[in-house]
Amino acid sequence: MAFEIPKINYTGKIKEITIGADNKTATVGGRDCYPFHLFEGSMPHKPIIAMEIWDMEPEGWPEAAIEPFKDVISDPPSWAKKCVEEYGARIIVVQLKSTDPNGEDRPVDEAADLAKKIVDAVPVPVVFWGTAVNEKDEQVLKKIAEVCEGENLGLSPVEEAIHKGVGASSLGYKHTVVASTPIDINLAKQLNILLGNLGVQDEHLLVDPTTGGLGYGIEYAYSVMERITQAGLTQEDDKLQIPMINNLGNEIWKCKEAGMPKDELPTMGEPGRRAILMEAVGAVCYLLAGSDILIMRHPESIKLVQEMINDLMAEN
Repeated sequence: MAFEIPKINYTGKIKEITIGADNKTATVGGRDCYPFHLFEGSMPHKPIIAMEIWDMEPEGWPEAAIEPFKDVISDPPSWAKKCVEEYGARIIVVQLKSTDPNGEDRPVDEAADLAKKIVDAVPVPVVFWGTAVNEKDEQVLKKIAEVCEGENLGLSPVEEAIHKGVGASSLGYKHTVVASTPIDINLAKQLNILLGNLGVQDEHLLVDPTTGGLGYGIEYAYSVMERITQAGLTQEDDKLQIPMINNLGNEIWKCKEAGMPKDELPTMGEPGRRAILMEAVGAVCYLLAGSDILIMRHPESIKLVQEMINDLMAEN
């Protein structure tokens, strides 16, 4: 007797979300099964790997992370273009590091002007990611929303403390909100409800459940993301059927292990290759947990993970 894989028919479905506008859009979600369980259901859209850039020249990056972008790393619009034209990025995520009030503290208007230049430079959707300093993030994201009206950008991280201000700007200027909460399913649901009460529609909402690097961080994040997916698919909880986005590259490459020289960490191999594999392994974990948009940094890591996605989606 031939073995038949047990199958579960899920009653829920992850919603489809499109970011970007006109001819520069990307759509995720729509699956009615666990990630890559194509024997049980369908995934009409592959998860998307977004490439990150910074709005300033990075400090303290390992050489392996700098090398692919060394000719453009001081010019964010050119950096974004290279990610699209040379590495095939379908979404650009701009880390707004220069706006951190504990760092360079770039003025709001200057940050917004640069944001507009980046958006105009690339033919793909753009997500802007603040520094999690709520007061400054709210000012910057609201101004970016205004100067890029109608572009349907992703605005992140929108925490509960600033959900009213940034949520209202997203409504007024037609953008998508990235709802960001600590690693907790109930907090994630609560913020989605609050944004819905404000008027933000589910089709303009992504969930950032918090992203950890390898180790305990990824275990906690994986567990919560898995529970969110289960609630959306098996309990038909419509506030937990929102596609998820994970800011992975930013977490992996700031780990000390990603940049430590071989003589200080001889058991973990060549430093450049080590960090690339750390990012790729982290990406696989998050994709299996249900990530729909995965933000990554190194082109080689991205290539490895994209090959895995293509292989697992070969039946689709």
